[in-house]
Amino acid sequence: MLGSMTSNVTLNELGEFLKKRRSELSPRTVGLPETGGPRRVAGLRREEVAQLASISTDYYTRLEQGRMQASAPVLDTIARVLHLDDDERGYLFQLAGKTTTRAPRRHARQKVQPQLQRVLDDLTATPAIVQGRRGDILAWNALAAALVTDFSRVPEKHRNYPRLIFTDPAMRGLYADWEGSARIAVAQLRMEAAQYPEDPRLIELVGELSTRDKQFARWWGDHKVAARTVGTKTLNHPVVGELVLDWDTLTANTDPDQHLTVWTAAPGSPTHERLRILASWATDQKVSPSPPLR
Repeated sequence: MLGSMTSNVTLNELGEFLKKRRSELSPRTVGLPETGGPRRVAGLRREEVAQLASISTDYYTRLEQGRMQASAPVLDTIARVLHLDDDERGYLFQLAGKTTTRAPRRHARQKVQPQLQRVLDDLTATPAIVQGRRGDILAWNALAAALVTDFSRVPEKHRNYPRLIFTDPAMRGLYADWEGSARIAVAQLRMEAAQYPEDPRLIELVGELSTRDKQFARWWGDHKVAARTVGTKTLNHPVVGELVLDWDTLTANTDPDQHLTVWTAAPGSPTHERLRILASWATDQKVSPSPPLR
């Protein structure tokens, strides 16, 4: 019975995702002629998606209504028709159960992998953190604490990056493009929800943030998805000023749910010099890294 309920919820989620992506496309975008008069729905009609995917309108309608599962070839065609990017296509396949997912470990709290801890210990001039499932912050070095926030002062159960972005007022001043960073955090969380739809802590986190923040609730409803990859962020740091940082994410082979995120700057750049100043300030202020593994 539980398996059936989970399957129905996931199929409903798949249908909502397809509807959202369909509503964002115009006939012109996909090469269809514009018809005269106002359109009753935003974006493409179901029959237009079905036509482009060479499937029946009834088939596609039942797919959007969560009443059936589609084969991988059909999903691939629909992904192409809806102009899904790689992250969105992967999310679609996860929802459809076409990729292998791992059952969440409900009771054991994640601990940073020893190999990643050693990397953190050796990174003294580069800010870095280790995130686990749901964006939980598992470990950090002193420079990351100086750059973002003193994670040791955050209760462990609240030590979660998406939660900090939406609930810590200082984050809105730190990120020059707070909205862009917050949207990415929501999209990454949405991607993980497809992999672990029954994770109780993830469900609790989404429920809490949806209640506390209208922007989170709206962006969660947009069904945007993103994987943890690379990017550039501009921070307005209260101690050293503007920092333009490249961030990259490395995944642990020993636990693919753990990701090491590092922030770097090109040697000789103003940001590179300001990171050195920040590192010196962190030493003077005795900013602490995460506690050692026991």
